[in-house]
Amino acid sequence: MPTAASLSRADLEEFGRELDKIRQEVLADLGEDDAAYIRGVIALQRRLEVTGRALLLVSWLPPAWLAGTTALAVAKILENMEIGHNVLHGQWDWMRDPKIHSTTWEWDNATPAAQWKHSHNVVHHTWTNVLGKDRDIGYSALRVHPAQQWHPIYLAQPFYNALLALFFEYGIAIYDAELERVAKGEKDAREALRQLRAVAAKAGRQILKDYVAFPLLAGPGMLPTLLGNLTANMARNVWAHIVIFCGHFPEGAEVFTEEEIENETRAQWYLRQLLGSCNFDGGPLLHLMSGNLSHQIEHHLFPDLPSNRYAQIAPRVRALCARFGLPYNSRPLIKQTCSVWKRILRLSLPGGSQAPRPEETTASPGELRATAPKEAPTQAERSPNGDGKEAARKSRGLIAR
Repeated sequence: MPTAASLSRADLEEFGRELDKIRQEVLADLGEDDAAYIRGVIALQRRLEVTGRALLLVSWLPPAWLAGTTALAVAKILENMEIGHNVLHGQWDWMRDPKIHSTTWEWDNATPAAQWKHSHNVVHHTWTNVLGKDRDIGYSALRVHPAQQWHPIYLAQPFYNALLALFFEYGIAIYDAELERVAKGEKDAREALRQLRAVAAKAGRQILKDYVAFPLLAGPGMLPTLLGNLTANMARNVWAHIVIFCGHFPEGAEVFTEEEIENETRAQWYLRQLLGSCNFDGGPLLHLMSGNLSHQIEHHLFPDLPSNRYAQIAPRVRALCARFGLPYNSRPLIKQTCSVWKRILRLSLPGGSQAPRPEETTASPGELRATAPKEAPTQAERSPNGDGKEAARKSRGLIAR
């Protein structure tokens, strides 16, 4: 049985074929149960939103305010995470339902769907964790890996990361305009301005709906309704920030250079998605509320497979990683969140440790993914139930690097 100590190029290609097999099996099995799932989630989300909005109409009553705000916050989380994110990925396009399709869906978010699909689906999922290409590495504002050059502005990143969490949807909306590339002359300012105008129009409609129209409908409950809507939006923003940051920023998540992925095969692409992504453990409710991004590894391996299938696939992917001696970074949510904040705090200061770079090995970039190690990893390093950190460190020099 191959392990991290003996993963050859042939083993790696076999690893890729096994993942292709999982993908094809799921695609062949999609049917009415899957369609009923997403239609059921959308129906639940709409009932929660209607209930929340109705309760907030009488929000001068504290129990109504609390229940209405909670229902609205849950509805917004479901709409953004399990529905919006995944519909816009095209996960449900196979149903050929024009009402639940990536080309027609517009979500309850300040970012226009068309802009998000380019920056997320195309840029992030193509260049996952590649320095200088994947702008999701720190979102152009945070230093989340030692390979990013330190600047004094990062001293404040714990503070502005907390602010980013509260207003995450607006941060993402502005981020998609790539203003730092405009400043460097790498992007046409007119294109950025066109994007910002689209963001302003979308954000304006969101603000009008949540902070003007519905509060006015509440009459004497105007101010409590406005506060309830603000609270629901901030709760959704903070939760989305936690889920998304736990996907790629905990300890053990790998980053790559453009040179390392030259002539990348499909199997090597799978390996990069695995090493650059992190899961968090939990039950069905946690998976639902995270948009199944608790299965970030499976999402990055198969971004267009329906999200309800990730929990089914995950044990097979984990077993496959154990078979080939590859890390599988999955820990409880609280541990991944603490790991993210530890990294943000540490890297706000100069320095930071990182694994040996490719040029420090004897192998050329094109051969690094199949380079044999000098020492075999221990059983603990190969453990599929471990946090993946040590195994990932090992794998940098043994497999992926």
